[in-house]
Amino acid sequence: MRVIALTLSGLLTATAAQADYTLNILHTNDFHARFEPISKYNSTCAPEDNDVGECFGGSARLATAIEEARADSPNPVLVDGGDQFQGTLFYNYYKGKLAAEMMNRLGYDAMTVGNHEFDDGPEVLRGFMDAVEFPVLMSNADTSREPLLADVIRKSTVIERDGEKIGLIGLTPQDTDELASPGPNIIFTPPADAVQHEVDKLTEQGVDKIIVLSHSGYGVDQHVAETTTGVDVIVGGHSNTYLSNNDPDAAGPYPTMVGDTAIVQAYAYGKFLGRLDVVFNDAGEVTSATGNPLIMDAAVAEDAEIVSRIQEAAKPLDEIRNKVVAEAADAISGDRDACRAGECAMGNAVTDAMLARVADQGVEIALMNGGGVRASIDAGPVTMGEVLTVLPFQNTLSTFRIDGATLKEALENGVSQFSEGAGRFPQVAGLTFVFDPSAEVGSRITEVTVGGEPLDPERDYLAVSNDYLRNGGDGYSMLRDAADAYDFGPDVADVLAEYLAQNSPVSPMTDGRIRQAGQ
Repeated sequence: MRVIALTLSGLLTATAAQADYTLNILHTNDFHARFEPISKYNSTCAPEDNDVGECFGGSARLATAIEEARADSPNPVLVDGGDQFQGTLFYNYYKGKLAAEMMNRLGYDAMTVGNHEFDDGPEVLRGFMDAVEFPVLMSNADTSREPLLADVIRKSTVIERDGEKIGLIGLTPQDTDELASPGPNIIFTPPADAVQHEVDKLTEQGVDKIIVLSHSGYGVDQHVAETTTGVDVIVGGHSNTYLSNNDPDAAGPYPTMVGDTAIVQAYAYGKFLGRLDVVFNDAGEVTSATGNPLIMDAAVAEDAEIVSRIQEAAKPLDEIRNKVVAEAADAISGDRDACRAGECAMGNAVTDAMLARVADQGVEIALMNGGGVRASIDAGPVTMGEVLTVLPFQNTLSTFRIDGATLKEALENGVSQFSEGAGRFPQVAGLTFVFDPSAEVGSRITEVTVGGEPLDPERDYLAVSNDYLRNGGDGYSMLRDAADAYDFGPDVADVLAEYLAQNSPVSPMTDGRIRQAGQ
């Protein structure tokens, strides 16, 4: 009997082992039309820099990495966490057409709708959905009154790998109506309730492996994991969160486990390809979830055919770069030395443009790093190429709430390296400040006014900057934890171009908003 029992035990163990099922999830998010390789600043990388291995990402590298990952994965799926749209001239010119072409070519299985997919309304999103060869998902929205989307957007879908059913659910920001232009006919609903409804529906269909594709941010994803049942994996987006198991600067581990739910995200802009290997037991329960984002650096070869296709697609962009957007009545100075040491005309133009874009939201002040201003504009016709030379980094508009004491701390940081000509020097709108470069660092700001009134250290102010500063760039670490932060507005270059067009012919000016003590 003992032998029989041992043999039966061995058979049961073998059966359980055979029942284990591995799913290999490859994922991207917040690609933002970065079809060409990017620099370390997430902007377009010059071909000569790419040739010497200083660039990252691009569709051609992703294609190679995805093909290699599929080759050594028994059950690969490729999904996207939203925001394929917006961010480069490729999107401005092609809208969603090139994104659809590239995603089809790379073989995506599904994606969720990001808020930027609504930047040009339901019509452009519908055109994209008609072109792609995979489902586009969004569970937390009622689209029944929007004729362009009512019959095409699914809340969830089921795919199969090796005979196993995999449920996929889409999730988009609940405040998409404030972040983009979905129109008046779509109602966005709370994420957890929508997810649970789809989980229950899929479970009734016998699906016991469920992945949420969520363009809602790392925090919301954790909340969804905490307040729902039956979700195995959340592939995230929206917050551009970098998760890693071997980088101390990462926002958290990859995956981040909340209960039995594995949460992953792969930063943004195609710089990483996420890869999560999930093992399920026979009951559909996750027994292990392991992986790490794979960096798309020079070690990843570029697919030659896709390189050629992207180069071809880039040719019409020259027309955009040469497009005249405004007239300048006089030269607008963006001289490096001037913008890193005091008020400069280009700094005023950029911050005034930023403030004008969001003034209707109650925003009072704008803050820009002088080092982000890279060129001047000559008198006469102003081309989009010139605007992009002034602001080449593809930084996005970022709004947030800040108290007066923290605002003063930010200004102190801005003038802390005055003698070195550092790029952190602040260009501003909506406020004035006086600084004493001879005083000790941390005590150089002697006067600040907002809207003509002295700065109140205890009062909250709504501010606008760029995503680089808001996330701590140039020493502005005090902005990282700002309340109500939203970093994914339009490209600051587009904002400046629009402002120049509205105020053409532009008369550059300085008005004393930044002064040195004693002057």
